[in-house]
Amino acid sequence: MESSDAITLLSALAHPGRIAVVRLLMRHFPRGVAAGEIAAALDLKPNTASQHLGHLERTGLIAAARDGRRVLYSARPARMGGLIDYLAADCCRGRPDLCTALATTGAGAMAHAPYNVLFICSGNSARSIIAEAILAREGAGRFVAHSAGIRPRSELNPHAVEMLRRAGYGTDDLHAKHISRFQTAQAPRMDFVFTVCDTAANEECPPWPGQPLSGHWGLPDPARVEGTEAEKALAFARTFDALRRRIASFVSLPLDQLDRVAIQSRLDTISDDTATA
Repeated sequence: MESSDAITLLSALAHPGRIAVVRLLMRHFPRGVAAGEIAAALDLKPNTASQHLGHLERTGLIAAARDGRRVLYSARPARMGGLIDYLAADCCRGRPDLCTALATTGAGAMAHAPYNVLFICSGNSARSIIAEAILAREGAGRFVAHSAGIRPRSELNPHAVEMLRRAGYGTDDLHAKHISRFQTAQAPRMDFVFTVCDTAANEECPPWPGQPLSGHWGLPDPARVEGTEAEKALAFARTFDALRRRIASFVSLPLDQLDRVAIQSRLDTISDDTATA
């Protein structure tokens, strides 16, 4: 990367609104996000969001792609990586005692099992609870499943609990938890963090200690479905099936044979499938 190119990228990021857009799109990556959703999540006026998106797209930090009648914006991590490499290798002159480690953070092998996995959704009442129950059984011995919500004072959705019981999953140990429980020094160190609803991916959360690998498995909220009891039950069953497919793909990954970069790439593939499943 040339010095002038790096200056362009740094200038684009030197604005609270634009860096907020990049951070939001990285939480959704590899899924693209519509401009209206970006504006709503960041509480921006539509014309302000449009200006930020246009600026970032011109620098190559984000990309736009048409999806039917919508334009979806997605992050371009390789472009950001190029900037980090430039800062570490050129500005820091590649000094291993100072900067090189910053450019290679996240590489290398995963820690050994069992792995701590956290599922996050808005209320920790349905989707994340279902995911926790599935992984607790399907990944027993290799994974320790946790779940939390970003909305305080939640409780388990009775439809989710009943569906899990009918499917043969234990529910006695399940209870709604706020995300703050997992952000203390005493909390388990997470190896993987997955958001399972769009609200959670839009939420501004501090970085997790230890840089866990992540994925966005956004699914519609089955609790919002209106209609007969049979229609509501069907919505929960579809959510259960979607999460079970994704968790089956996740637990089948040969984590002991892949480095963190390769694992994240596999997780992105699972996340990308979420958008179209």
